[in-house]
Amino acid sequence: MARIIYYRSKCIGCNACVEAAPFRWRVSHKDGRCTLINGMEKRSVYSVLVGDDEVQSNKIAARNCPVNCIQVLENR
Repeated sequence: MARIIYYRSKCIGCNACVEAAPFRWRVSHKDGRCTLINGMEKRSVYSVLVGDDEVQSNKIAARNCPVNCIQVLENR
């Protein structure tokens, strides 16, 4: 299991996360920023627990993000 942390206010909507993990990310038609699917919001920070099968693709999404607004924290 891992936790994805997403700082949406920093997002520029470049779509890199959607390309890396389309089952976990999508672009909002309202403001053009990316949305963490099933993410729970607390104080403008979104997070979600994901299974091991999603860790690698979301690490790629985090690495490709030009503004570094995605973190993937693995529970070990």
